[in-house]
Amino acid sequence: MSMHNKIISCSEHDSLEIAYLIEEETPDFSYGDRCVLFPKTHRGKDASLSCFSTQYEDKSYQLKTSYFIGVDWLYQERKEAIQVHPKINDEEGEVDYLGIIFNSLSFPDAHHAVEELFWVKWDETPIEISQKEDLLTPLLIVEYLSILREIVRKGLKKSYYRVEKNLHSRIKGKVQVGATIKRNIMRQRPLHTQCCYEAFGVNNMENRLLKKAFLFAQRYLSQYIEMGQHKQLLSTIHYISPALTDVSDDVSLHELKHQKSNKFFKEYERGLKLAHFILKRFGYNIQETTPSSIKVTTPPFWIDMSKVFELHVLNLLRATLKEDVKFQFQAGQLSIDYLIHTEGFQIVVDAKYKPRYREQSIHIDDIRQVSGYARMEKLYRTFAIEDSSLIDCLIIYPDQENGLEHIALDDLKKHELKSYRGIYKLGVKMPKI
Repeated sequence: MSMHNKIISCSEHDSLEIAYLIEEETPDFSYGDRCVLFPKTHRGKDASLSCFSTQYEDKSYQLKTSYFIGVDWLYQERKEAIQVHPKINDEEGEVDYLGIIFNSLSFPDAHHAVEELFWVKWDETPIEISQKEDLLTPLLIVEYLSILREIVRKGLKKSYYRVEKNLHSRIKGKVQVGATIKRNIMRQRPLHTQCCYEAFGVNNMENRLLKKAFLFAQRYLSQYIEMGQHKQLLSTIHYISPALTDVSDDVSLHELKHQKSNKFFKEYERGLKLAHFILKRFGYNIQETTPSSIKVTTPPFWIDMSKVFELHVLNLLRATLKEDVKFQFQAGQLSIDYLIHTEGFQIVVDAKYKPRYREQSIHIDDIRQVSGYARMEKLYRTFAIEDSSLIDCLIIYPDQENGLEHIALDDLKKHELKSYRGIYKLGVKMPKI
């Protein structure tokens, strides 16, 4: 399959000239400046930030990217798209996004952060990319499996559902006269009657939709993901499968498109929404999950790498401190990334996704921000501090070369900034495949 669109490939935090855009003039086409903003609804109360922007200067275009990765149209009229790659990938491997997200989803307070992690433009024209660059599908599936695992753990919802069945020598519910004549009488089967009735159990519409999306997810993962590198995914699939044994995957396209979620069941609401996304991603055709080409089409999408890093830091902190770490602590209109409240440690922690951070560098704005958090009255009440003593502050940033793989608070003193009291900064490595 030949490429139907041109791809401009770049990385996060790039600034480059894309002069070739003006080599061929297109009649009635206005270039204009572009700026795509990540929507506020995916970042809580934070302001919208730019995924990428272009500016026309001196007969050339300057393209600038931020800390979002993804695929989007640069100028759809010219079939030119942009693909932004992670900055911290290298020849030694790619960041294990799936592992980071999947591990964090074991914490209930991280689910909302994952929902804000990505933005998909389902209604826009799809873009053709290489299959190995498809970051969206694994992301949707990993979150879906995590939600489905939680649904199975709590037990599948039971309810009444409609059953249509051709019964032998008996009648149940309402007789479907037309279907009985067509399927039985005209075929010389006088003892059979087509009936419609209600049954109570797990084989309801919601669970059938979950089962169908689960089969799509299974088929996709078996084709594209090296499951040995994601043992959590494999064990989750084995955990979910038995619970769906008595659930059918017989769901019509009409039912899929008109099924509504039940807001009384929180996990079901999110699970059904993700199930719709997955089925829509494959055009409701399970054969589309089979690799027939090195090219795939994807709707434009963006992934917030700062949120991925926040989840990774949460995994590192919870690995040793468990529930002594509060995530996204709300203090008025502000949301503090983490609070550590354990014996001997009362710390405000802020994750800064700045790949160019250096161990000895000082970013005064970051210091001011985290220090401002540590002066809030609500934090003193939370930590039960009655005097005016200072609350320690910790800034964590990504460092693939010299960063830590585990966080040990006992060694925190060596990471204190020399010019400041009680402010620490340390780099951590992001896991790779």
